[in-house]
This record gives sequence, C-alpha cells and structure tokens, in this order.
Amino acid sequence: MAIASFGQIYFWKDNTVLSILFTVINTLIGVGMILMNRKHLNGLDEMQRKISMDAMAIALGVGIVGGLSYSMLDQADIIGLDAEIAHLVMLIGITYMIGIFVGTRRYK
Repeated sequence: MAIASFGQIYFWKDNTVLSILFTVINTLIGVGMILMNRKHLNGLDEMQRKISMDAMAIALGVGIVGGLSYSMLDQADIIGLDAEIAHLVMLIGITYMIGIFVGTRRYK
C-alpha cells in the first residue's frame, strides 16, 4: 500500500504505468487477504465465529454510519478536518478490536 501510495511522489514522477501496476498488485494482495480471512473464519469453532461475525457486523455498521456522517460534516464545512479514508479505516479497525474484546469477555 505504501509503495502504491507514495511511490509516485518519491520514486517515480509522472509514470502512470508504474502507478497502475502497483495499484493492481495492491488490489490482488487485498483479494488474497479477503480469501485468507474467509478461510480463517471457516476454521474457527462456532463461538469464535459468532464473536468475529458480531464484531464485523458492528464495525461495518459503525463504518457506514460514522463514515457517512463524517463525510456530510466535511461537506457542510462543520468540521475543520478533511474527511480522509484513513480515518474511516482506523474507526472500523478500532471498532472491530473492541467488538472482539467485548465478545470474548462476554462468552468467557
């Protein structure tokens, strides 16, 4: 991800072919990650799978509702920050980690 994002700034200037190549590589790695996550979930027992699925459902909901609200606040110039995708990724990741922690504690 870092090479695809910053390569055109620091390593190659105005080389669209390299930018597209590294974006495609990044996308293929992402697809592989999705497939491996699916394989991991299928290997879990029923309780671990329930905890993971609940955490993912909460993270998805928070990501959509929070992300759309954040974007609307940015468009209306109510907040001083630009709505960046990195903020949304962090929100989803933190929400997922909290969901896993709470779910694990609940079923202990």
